[in-house]
Amino acid sequence: MEDIAATAIPDNAPLWLTRLNPPQRDAVLTTDGPVLMLAGAGTGKTAALTARLAWIMANQLAWPSEILAVTFTNKAAREMKERIGAMVGDAVEGMPWMGTFHSIGAKMLRRHAELMGLQSNFTIIDTDDQLRLLKQLIQAQDIDDKRFPAKQLAGLIDGWKNKGLSPADLTPADNEAFANGKGQELYALYQNRLLALNACDFGDLLLHSLNLLKNHRDILEHYQQRFKYILVDEYQDTNAVQYLWLRLLAQKRKNIACVGDDDQSIYSWRGAEVANILRFEKDFPGAKIIKLEQNYRSTPHILGAASGLIGANSTRLGKTLWTELDEGEKVQVIGVWDGPEEARRVGEEIEALQSKYRSPLSDIAILVRAQHQTREFEDRFIQIGLNYKIIGGFRFYERAEIRDAIAYLRIINQPADDLAFERIVNTPKRGIGDKAVEKIHIFARAAGMPLSAAAAAMTGTDEMTGKARKSLSDLMIQIASWREMAGRMPPSQLIGQVLDESGYTDVLQAERSVEASGRLENLSELARAMEDYETLGEFLEHVSLVMDNDAQQGGDQVTIMTIHAAKGLEYKNVFCVGWEEGLFPSQRSLDEGGLASLEEERRLAYVAITRARERCTILHAANRRIYGQWTSSIPSRFIAELPADHIEAQESMSGGASLWRANWTEKGDPFAHLAAANATRAGQRGPGWQRAAASGGFNPVPQRIAENTRSAASFAAKPRADLAVGMRVFHEKFGYGEIIDIEGNKLDIEFETAGSKRVMDSFVKTG
Repeated sequence: MEDIAATAIPDNAPLWLTRLNPPQRDAVLTTDGPVLMLAGAGTGKTAALTARLAWIMANQLAWPSEILAVTFTNKAAREMKERIGAMVGDAVEGMPWMGTFHSIGAKMLRRHAELMGLQSNFTIIDTDDQLRLLKQLIQAQDIDDKRFPAKQLAGLIDGWKNKGLSPADLTPADNEAFANGKGQELYALYQNRLLALNACDFGDLLLHSLNLLKNHRDILEHYQQRFKYILVDEYQDTNAVQYLWLRLLAQKRKNIACVGDDDQSIYSWRGAEVANILRFEKDFPGAKIIKLEQNYRSTPHILGAASGLIGANSTRLGKTLWTELDEGEKVQVIGVWDGPEEARRVGEEIEALQSKYRSPLSDIAILVRAQHQTREFEDRFIQIGLNYKIIGGFRFYERAEIRDAIAYLRIINQPADDLAFERIVNTPKRGIGDKAVEKIHIFARAAGMPLSAAAAAMTGTDEMTGKARKSLSDLMIQIASWREMAGRMPPSQLIGQVLDESGYTDVLQAERSVEASGRLENLSELARAMEDYETLGEFLEHVSLVMDNDAQQGGDQVTIMTIHAAKGLEYKNVFCVGWEEGLFPSQRSLDEGGLASLEEERRLAYVAITRARERCTILHAANRRIYGQWTSSIPSRFIAELPADHIEAQESMSGGASLWRANWTEKGDPFAHLAAANATRAGQRGPGWQRAAASGGFNPVPQRIAENTRSAASFAAKPRADLAVGMRVFHEKFGYGEIIDIEGNKLDIEFETAGSKRVMDSFVKTG
């Protein structure tokens, strides 16, 4: 605990100011010059930020219309406005410049639209319109939109706009990132088309606003004069364009106060740059740094574990959280045999919490690194009648890609399933449009037969012509083939065959986006789930029961969510699951981003632990089953980085409580310890080993994590035959490089500017 000199409380100070601790009051009363509130998790940063705004207005340091207050979500803006209103009354209603970056950017742009070639009533297009427009431009350039899909270009353009880059600002590497050097041209065509339509996309709201300030000095000076105070929440989450926009507006008065936590910067995948908060003092010389370190949320053991973990990061400003709360329980670290046992153990721990502490389910959260991890917990909780809800996403079997895959399986299993046929007939798109589907409906009604039977019959008539007829014929031949396979092939193998031959996997792989990778991971998990069923009918019956259970649930529920979705939330009891190398930290993140990604993964682990108020439990499994093969895992390096004084190991496997630490701290091959332990466990464990032994797929000798953990991008994919050692390739993030080694779907590449990297073959282009 750090001794902090008490900040003097002004005479006649309002009650809300006296309730703040000294650093919080310091942040409120320091109204001149740049201020960075470095606010740790659970340290009351929102209270300090809103009190600062209220103090400025209550003391008439600025009119409400002279304050720019920026948040990241509309919800945060509303909550801030409500809190300030409770402090200063109706004055808060006169704050037109409080809101999200994009809402304020839109307001500014509408006032000066003509300077950017727009009219003030411009339209803000949604994602569907954006993709439709980009597809038209791609096709007009005679580019194969299957090899270079609109969604990939949309992602690139969004990234460029997040960096504040207009078409003229792109580098040669940026230009090469799409369609072999067409990136810049298509970006320019897209922007021109938007202007012709008097429209903007979401990214334009800030890019245009930035260019407005950069290119029109009178406009910049107007807003620099107007905004006497600037306040920014979650500064660690700002991207380049937001950072540049704020820096321009604050340069004259320099009365900017930013609140953030470099240890909770976890959104680089959507453009956030932790460097923005790290260089605050350089951007604003003489800035006052105020550390909010008194935590009001978590026990000392939880804070000690989190602080020890994040201390391993080198790129941070540094702070030490402390609390006056009772010591509480140590962080529990539990090793289990496999994924199903992990779900069982969490279920048992939740029932114990209910029994011992009478904890309502709403006080309990399960945090996963990736969406596909939720499936085993959902299945287990349904079995034992434990209510749950998914935050920040759909339940596993409700996700669009899972529904698509199951629709394929349903039509294979039951030819009369018209609803399933309607879902898959043009998914993925194969040229069977609405008119063609309408013809199938008419034929089916006239003949009194199911849609799939009608479709098969129509392929031999003149009812349908051209591409639609050929595509429909191909589809019906495929369905017949899959139906024959279903009688002799395990369901888990059948789904891979279906997704591969239907083109579904190829479409997702072509997108090369984070969203598509997540969908591929979910499909991989679906195949894993099907390994427990001998027939397709058994699995589909299970899905029907699950969906029926989902529809009936409500009331008190356990929360399941990703760690990203949990940021800003808190629960009495938190279970952090899947803490294994390759899963967390994510192998794909490490392959793509190296040390920078590792540090962000560690920040993500810090966020996970600090969601807990009273109890935090971390679990890791020794084995995971992927495509019928048991693969061995080693505990996450993050477990070894937890301070021993704040944790209690409950290894349910032989090998001892220090097994996970030995893997990372002893010299020599860390896999040797786990290999010996696995050999011992094989003779001791129950259901997990029995399933593995029966399948003949368990390998007791651990392999490198890069081999054990399949990237989502490699789902149902074979190594590319068009790649060879010595070939020159292009990667949209790392640029050009030469392949120096190939291992399955993974390439070791020596890049010209980024050095040596290991990447998936689906992320590189030839030529």
